[in-house]
Amino acid sequence: MLTEVIATRYVTPLREGGSLPGIVEADDLGTYVMKFTGAGQGRKTLVAEVICGRLAQRLGLRVPRLVQMQLDPVIGLAEPDQEVQELLKASGGLNLGMDYLPGSIGFDPLAYQVDPVEAGRVVWFDALINNVDRSWRNPNMLVWHGDVWLIDHGATMIWHHNWPTAETAAAKPYNASDHVLAPVGPDIAAAAAELAPLVTRDLLAEVAADVPDEWLVDEPGFESTDALRRAYVEALLPRAATIHERISMEAEVKAPPKPPGWLTEHLTEWPHETKKKSGSE
Repeated sequence: MLTEVIATRYVTPLREGGSLPGIVEADDLGTYVMKFTGAGQGRKTLVAEVICGRLAQRLGLRVPRLVQMQLDPVIGLAEPDQEVQELLKASGGLNLGMDYLPGSIGFDPLAYQVDPVEAGRVVWFDALINNVDRSWRNPNMLVWHGDVWLIDHGATMIWHHNWPTAETAAAKPYNASDHVLAPVGPDIAAAAAELAPLVTRDLLAEVAADVPDEWLVDEPGFESTDALRRAYVEALLPRAATIHERISMEAEVKAPPKPPGWLTEHLTEWPHETKKKSGSE
């Protein structure tokens, strides 16, 4: 179970994130990046953060430590931004905190080299959780003390937004052509050989157990929070065994749409064949 702390001071919003996370101090004297239940993406974003973040940690990947954070909205009364105040008011109770990494910088593939073995581990993990948010446009990685740290796993496991289609969605391949580490030549085979055997039913059940019950209640189609946790396990377990065989590094080449008929006629070589007109001309 994740450690629980109490937020004591709201420091500042992080406007780079679409969900408007904030830097918050807590009663354990730690500083965290807090993600809120009242954000537009909702509590499923936090569920994904916990399951994927804890799974990454158990597989030996670097992810900031996660905690449960109790929030009293009163701590944001001095915040001048009305949007932030409304977010805090909507997020009273249990939220998610991630260790703030002071002095870290955003990953830039032109300035920081990642070897193929490490790149393969990251790409394989992203394929497992179907992470669509680790592109060169938005790497969602930090460099801290010379090491790469993975952050922001809210846009993963898209199947949990529509559970009736989960089995089909979880069986789909992963297109890594847009992945920030694709140019490195990730060693996917080595990553699969190392990491896939570690993803057991017990391990997945343990990371799913770290999700607080209140973020799982009232999910349509599930009789209990435990049943919902098992659904996450059943989606990820078979994917771990075979996803390395379905990772594509080549960009999809899409044929251009065919022009409409009136344009096709004008694109043909001159002179155009004229249509005969009816009548006595």
